Amino acid sequence: MMGILPAESNFVTFKILTDLKKSLSFSEKEIKDFKIVQKEGRIFWGKSVDKEFTIGEQATIIINTALQKIDADGKVNEGNYSLFEKFKPSLLKIEKK
Repeated sequence: MMGILPAESNFVTFKILTDLKKSLSFSEKEIKDFKIVQKEGRIFWGKSVDKEFTIGEQATIIINTALQKIDADGKVNEGNYSLFEKFKPSLLKIEKK
């Protein structure tokens, strides 16, 4: 997901993205508990676990906007296709109230 998010934005959006990236990453404790290691540019872990996190409304809008742009530009590929499957319900245009 990190590859589709904007690298630059206004302060509020950047703060939301920073919080989102932090929630998607592993803590030092999780790295130890899940036996996560990096070898030859790949990441491996000894335990298969689910990590729960919440994506807020504004972060969902940011992700949705990025996915809409990728789709409109014809840039859907194997690297981002699964995101379209996961966020499919939110791909509808979001109307501001």
